[in-house]
Amino acid sequence: MVNLMNNDKIIHIAVVAAGIDEEYQNNIITGINKYTHEYNVNISCFASYVNSTQGEFSGGSIEVSCFAAHGGMLKSKRFDTGEYSIYNLINFNAFDGAILMNNTICDTETKENIIKRVKDSGIPTVVFDCADYPELHNISINNTSAMTEVINHVIEVHNAKTINFISGPLSNPEATARYNAFLNVMAEHNLKVENERVFFGEFRTQDGRQAIEEFLHSGMSLPDAFICANDAMALTAISALEKAGYKVPEDVIVTGFDNIYNARNFTPVLTSVDRPLEEMGYKSVEVIIKALRGEKPSKNIQLDSRPVFAESCGCHTHNAEDLLKYKKNTYKKIENFNSGIGMLNRLIAGLAETEQVDETIDVLSKFVKELGCEKFCLCLTENWQDSIVENIDYDTHYSDYMTAPLIWDKGEKRSCGYFPSRNMFPEPVRKGGNVNYFLPLHFRERCLGYYIITNSDFPIYSLLCHSLTMNLSNSLENVRKLIHLNKAMDELNRLYVIDPMCNIYNRNGFINLVDVRFKECAEKNETIMITFIDMDGLKFINDNYGHNEGDFAIQRLAGVIQDSCLDGICARFGGDEFIVFTAGVVSGDDEAFIRRFNSKIDAMNNIIRKPYTLSASVGSVIVTADENTTLYSVIKQADEKMYDIKKVRKNSRRGKIL
Repeated sequence: MVNLMNNDKIIHIAVVAAGIDEEYQNNIITGINKYTHEYNVNISCFASYVNSTQGEFSGGSIEVSCFAAHGGMLKSKRFDTGEYSIYNLINFNAFDGAILMNNTICDTETKENIIKRVKDSGIPTVVFDCADYPELHNISINNTSAMTEVINHVIEVHNAKTINFISGPLSNPEATARYNAFLNVMAEHNLKVENERVFFGEFRTQDGRQAIEEFLHSGMSLPDAFICANDAMALTAISALEKAGYKVPEDVIVTGFDNIYNARNFTPVLTSVDRPLEEMGYKSVEVIIKALRGEKPSKNIQLDSRPVFAESCGCHTHNAEDLLKYKKNTYKKIENFNSGIGMLNRLIAGLAETEQVDETIDVLSKFVKELGCEKFCLCLTENWQDSIVENIDYDTHYSDYMTAPLIWDKGEKRSCGYFPSRNMFPEPVRKGGNVNYFLPLHFRERCLGYYIITNSDFPIYSLLCHSLTMNLSNSLENVRKLIHLNKAMDELNRLYVIDPMCNIYNRNGFINLVDVRFKECAEKNETIMITFIDMDGLKFINDNYGHNEGDFAIQRLAGVIQDSCLDGICARFGGDEFIVFTAGVVSGDDEAFIRRFNSKIDAMNNIIRKPYTLSASVGSVIVTADENTTLYSVIKQADEKMYDIKKVRKNSRRGKIL
């Protein structure tokens, strides 16, 4: 139990969410942050960009950490897997409490995994609109009563008889409560619910548009009203109806749920349900603090919602915000968006030119201050640069150790070597009153790392945060690919100039390297030596002992030549032919080379003790290089001298046999 009487103690609270830039999540997190600022609490918000189930709604020190995700937004399963990896980072044992916005996460397996881990940690935990876990604290908003009032109002005041319903996913408890309210009210008024007039969406903006388009194509008669389970769907439903030539509310009534900013300032102003979301967030921290103090806060807290009757159902509204205030807010949003777009474009252009990690970090650090944050930490997995093997399943968990190549702290830059991923932060948290947002960096499902923004509202107010995250991830992936591409190019270049069997230069490598060196010697009239070496008896070895043994003999001979040439450049020029280039020689160096060579080849024969003897014919030419001398001409002279020597050796052997 945390001792809240100790004023030096920092309390850490983890917040898990999806879609923190959407209005539902935004409002709840705003309430959480309000408590943080009032009571010196720290919050760490773990966030990913996967489409949420809520849809697009356009003394002591305490620390809260918020982990958030947006699921399915880009309709890419592999991308979503990478986004959800941020939840695997959370070490709940390092926190004093947790706030789970699991109702914003689509993936059931991910939600259950989070619940299991937080239960195992034993820390006080708050969930929203979820009574499935009685051991956890549940803060909910009464969805049923206000939705019931809205539908009753549409039927009793506006005489609606035929009603369509645009629902959220029934896997979501709030969507289920609102749908059940619709069914109950219709039954109470003896009105028929036709299956064809019910559309099940995902609380997403596009669901409202799709519901209207499918209905219009059905050929059914226009209903008296469209009841929508949230404002996001209701607003696009109105736009789709108006595009088709229908007026709201003159031709058909449309209602929503949430009373979001855009709904309050839409034309017509949307009839909706107002929910105390900020209060919900504020109370969630309050519940955890009470539990940590040894109090026993209620396991179930329900807040009331209220209907807001406005123009979209035909009522006169007093809910519209002051026009001047609306204009100022709208201008501020446009100004921030334009500024953000400019920053993002410059960042993308800068990142596009980077080819090394250091270059990426340098570009990124120049833009961090434009995020309006106090601190920014770029944390990468220790193996993020590793090569990718195709057709394998990647681990979506973070490596045991991370590295932080960039820590931007109030304008100062530093880095951190390796730190355990279970710590999550690259540096210890020294004070309270901070809000930290953890955002995942990945390419498809492959974890690259994450970054932490401290004390900035950029992640929750700007839709560009997602774009920044994706561009940073793609830039890191491009750098990773370039690193391995350069390695591959180096290897290809090596294979182009290196003989793979003997591991010395091949003909291409020798010519490319020596040609440059030869020209330098010609300019200085420097004396050079070309030595041509041809192995004796390779055919005999291959015919009697096999080609593997022939290869072995060639490799041993190459080793002898390499050891004998001292400062020279040696190469395998052909099958059993070798060449050596040496610059700065003096008279007699050719004979010295042959003595070294014969000594080392004798030593090699004593070592390998084969039924055959390694031997070779050697021809050396020493010339003073000048502008009239070509490398090819000297090689030809050495080759001819070697063959003259070889003939003499053959004739000598024949004479001995005779």
